[in-house]
Amino acid sequence: MGTALGLFMAARLLGAAAVALAAWAVGEHPVLLLGRSWDSIWYLRIAGDGYGRSLRFHPDVVHSDLAFFPLYPGLLRAVTELTPLSGPAAGLLVSWTAAGVAACGIYAIGARLHDRAVATALVLLWALLPHSVVLSMAYTEPVLTAFAAWSLYAVLTGRWVWAGVLAAGAGLARPNGFAVAAAVLAAAAYELYRRRGKVTHRLWTGAALAPLGWLGYVLWVGRRQGDPLGGYFEVQRLWGSRFDFGLDALRFVRHLLLEGDLLVFPMSMVIVAAALLLYGLLLADRAPVPLLVYAGVLLFVAAGGAGFFECKPRFLLPAFPLLLPLACALVRTARARPWHATLVVGALAGLSFAYGAYLVVLAHKPL
Repeated sequence: MGTALGLFMAARLLGAAAVALAAWAVGEHPVLLLGRSWDSIWYLRIAGDGYGRSLRFHPDVVHSDLAFFPLYPGLLRAVTELTPLSGPAAGLLVSWTAAGVAACGIYAIGARLHDRAVATALVLLWALLPHSVVLSMAYTEPVLTAFAAWSLYAVLTGRWVWAGVLAAGAGLARPNGFAVAAAVLAAAAYELYRRRGKVTHRLWTGAALAPLGWLGYVLWVGRRQGDPLGGYFEVQRLWGSRFDFGLDALRFVRHLLLEGDLLVFPMSMVIVAAALLLYGLLLADRAPVPLLVYAGVLLFVAAGGAGFFECKPRFLLPAFPLLLPLACALVRTARARPWHATLVVGALAGLSFAYGAYLVVLAHKPL
């Protein structure tokens, strides 16, 4: 695991260095860009002042901080209370730490399903995704991935109570964190079927715990909004986020193909298309049920959701199981033709560092 974690840290430090160089070149401060931009600003305000802020742009466009789940701002508040760090620095500390914990969990899953070489390749590929710069920012994806990876590992190793507890934590991290609970519940149902109902109480406990984090926050927001079942989803609708089975995304893809747009948008289209292809390969490889369900739910939500098309690659960043087929292929290539694998990794690194710097410093679009 040490080699994988070292490669991960090196990749992310080089990515952060690329952002810093680009920021200094245009007169910006890299720490502020990484620690206080877009969603990070909302999380910092929640951490400092609690919930209750809304920005009204139109009767049907109201941005409320209730759209943001509470785990990350809670961690920020704890760090700023216990250390002398500022809000942005605390956000970066939480995110970088969570990214390292996630990398360890991803390695553990890869090693259990294949071997240490595939596990290392899986971690390295995750570190070099085009949007992996988000792992170096004060965003929630590293926290979600950390909880998700270790929850899925707990399922694969039969630690059902831990799986449920960690899934509940994932559900408090992000709206799409319910994908972890869905994976735990699907795995539990499969185990019940396979063992014809003869399972331990730990499985029932884990399955009961898994959705509590996500459900608890959604119901709390609903109660606060006066509509326990629909209040949270109304908050999301007023942000412009809703689920329409991909109709809005297809219309935007048509716009891109006919008229073009900024680099962020066609790149997002390519990444989502690649994710769909990789999920097909994951199915063909007969990956374990919890990994298929987890990655499938994340992909379904990202591809089928309306609004914020440029954010879809970020929503897919926690879907690391999609990289398993690529990790296996990279290891086979490295064993047969080491220089070919080196060139592939070098090209991925160049794309990741350059595109990450572009996204943070130059694109001026929500991540």
